[in-house]
Amino acid sequence: MPAKTDHDKSKPEHAPPHYLGHRERLRERFYSAGADALSDYELLEMALFPALPRRDTKPLAKSLIKTFGSFAEVVHAPVSRLREVDGVGESAIHQLKLLAAAAHRVAKGGVNSRNALSSWNEVIDYCRTSMAFAEKEQFRLLFLDKRNQLIADEVQQTGTVDHTPVYPREVIKRALELSATALILVHNHPTTPIRSRWITLNTGETSMK
Repeated sequence: MPAKTDHDKSKPEHAPPHYLGHRERLRERFYSAGADALSDYELLEMALFPALPRRDTKPLAKSLIKTFGSFAEVVHAPVSRLREVDGVGESAIHQLKLLAAAAHRVAKGGVNSRNALSSWNEVIDYCRTSMAFAEKEQFRLLFLDKRNQLIADEVQQTGTVDHTPVYPREVIKRALELSATALILVHNHPTTPIRSRWITLNTGETSMK
């Protein structure tokens, strides 16, 4: 009888995890075809690679997309709700919140480099990046100089799901501290579109969209 062996010599003793080849193919497609060639869950898979280096991130990415709806909604989801998803740990949450912060910083940096707040479309696009997924009402102030460049972006008050207080004295005080020429008041309702009011401080003119 042939002697028994501890290992089947026809198979490698330490076969690499199956998902490593998938990761490499996904990276190649990302760099060769661009991000638009990837679906939301595939992009989320890649985003979770650093947080879960020894785990197949595809099932988790699909679960997150199914739960929240889109890549943007996943990264902006409240931490408490992310923790409710099976398989989401602190490392994954940290990675997702880092992505949300990076998206906001990139949008803010882009505004600071040009006169990007000179039209309502640009204002709304900028505000959506910052607060479109907020669960509570915010009263946000965008302070501008005379060339409509952003000086500061600040949340003055955060309220409940349907209420937030506004204190005009604090608004004007802060505008004077920053020597702002104009400011944009932004107020969101978690279930309805963002509303904005633009105030030019030196003339008192206002407009709303």
